[in-house]
Amino acid sequence: MALARFIVAGDFVSLHGELGAGKTKFSSGIAKGLGVDHSIPVTSPTYTLLNIYHGEIPLYHFDLYRLAGDDDVVTLGFHEYFSGDGVCLVEWAERLKEELPGERLDIFLTYISENSRQIELVATCARMEKLILLVTETTKNIKNVKFF
Repeated sequence: MALARFIVAGDFVSLHGELGAGKTKFSSGIAKGLGVDHSIPVTSPTYTLLNIYHGEIPLYHFDLYRLAGDDDVVTLGFHEYFSGDGVCLVEWAERLKEELPGERLDIFLTYISENSRQIELVATCARMEKLILLVTETTKNIKNVKFF
């Protein structure tokens, strides 16, 4: 996964998309790119809310589908991970509302067909704009990759 080559500890990546859009599969690619052992399955933390994977840097994989909003996030102490020593990868990040960090990379996944997804990367800060440029440059020779 090209994106994993450029994200660093403290980065916050929010994943958006309908059920079945590929958020967890995308997360698996990030985990492998960050050096998480290939024998460790990356699964949706829908019921546990947070899975922590150890690679070159920690990956904090959240699934906030079941949360009501900011109060739940504050009560559970999740905001402590958001600028910590690892990368936060958050499915259903829109549920954070006021707790959603201002500096982040938003990724929108759209289901096209069983084997095809549209991926849109949106930067909310200069660091993430640079990251998108690096990913775009790295993947420009790969067929069927389009950034919007």
